[in-house]
Amino acid sequence: MKVNQKSDVYSFGVVTLEIIMGKHPEELISSLSSPPSSSLPSSSSSPPLSVNQPARLVELLDQRIPPPKSRVANGVACITRIGLACLNINPSSRPTMRQVSLELIPRPPPLEQPLSSLRLDDLLQYHSSKTPQFWI
Repeated sequence: MKVNQKSDVYSFGVVTLEIIMGKHPEELISSLSSPPSSSLPSSSSSPPLSVNQPARLVELLDQRIPPPKSRVANGVACITRIGLACLNINPSSRPTMRQVSLELIPRPPPLEQPLSSLRLDDLLQYHSSKTPQFWI
C-alpha cells in the first residue's frame, strides 16, 4: 500500500467508525470492499452493505451506550456518513481531509427520518442539493 493523502483519509474513516461502533469496523470494511450483491440495491459510487451487516445506523452504534437523540443523533449520522465516504473502495473517490474538515465545521442538516429507522444504505447513497461533490 502506498501511503498518501487518500490513505490518511481512509485511516480517518476507520478511526471514526471505530469510535461510533465501539470496536474496530473490520467486518463493515470488508463488506464495503466486497463485490456488490445482486440482491441488494446499489449506487454507482458505493457498494451496498452485505446481508451480514447491520442495515440500520442504530444497529451499528456502540450498544453499550443509549442511542443518541435529537441534535446529537443528527451529528452521529453526519459523522458516520463522512466516515463511510472516507472508506470508499476507490481512493480517488474519497474526500480529502480538507473536504472532511469543511464538512465538520457547519452544523449538519436535520435528519430526514428518525435515527431508529435510518439505514446505513441511506448514508452510503445520500444525495442532496447541499451535498458536496465527494458524496455523489
